[in-house]
Amino acid sequence: MANTAAALHILVKDKEKADDLLQQIEKGADFQALAKKHSTCPSGRKGGDLGEFRRGQMVPAFDKVCFEGEILKPSLVKTQFGWHIVKTLYRS
Repeated sequence: MANTAAALHILVKDKEKADDLLQQIEKGADFQALAKKHSTCPSGRKGGDLGEFRRGQMVPAFDKVCFEGEILKPSLVKTQFGWHIVKTLYRS
C-alpha cells in the first residue's frame, strides 16, 4: 500500500466550473495552464502542483482520490474547500 503520492489539482467554488474545466482537460487542454488561470488555491501559481504528501495529510475525500483513484486520470472531488479536479501523478 502506497504511503505517499504526488498530485496536481485545480480548486474552484462551483461544480459547473469544475465540470467545464474537466471537459477542457479531457479534450487536451493543459492542466497546469488551467490551474494557473482558474484555481483559487495558492498552489495554482505553481500549476496546481501539490508536490509529494503522505497518506492522511489531505482531507479524507481528497486523500481517497489520490490514494485509490486512477493515476494520471483527472477526477472530480468535493471537499469543504470547494470542487477539486485532481490528477494523481504517482504513488510510492
